Amino acid sequence: MEDADLHALTLKLELLIQRVEQLKADNRALRASEQSWREERAHLIEKNEMARHKVESMISRLKALEQD
Repeated sequence: MEDADLHALTLKLELLIQRVEQLKADNRALRASEQSWREERAHLIEKNEMARHKVESMISRLKALEQD
């Protein structure tokens, strides 16, 4: 293999390694973002459940008052 071919191959390999490292970093960032969205979603579901229970409680109290 000639020096020029070896040098070209080395450059391509270095670029490939850089690309892999960039993809790894992107993947880590996406996973962190996904985790954040999942936590926010869980929090919103919890708040929604609390609001639903409060509304159901209010409806029950109104029905009780209506019967009196």
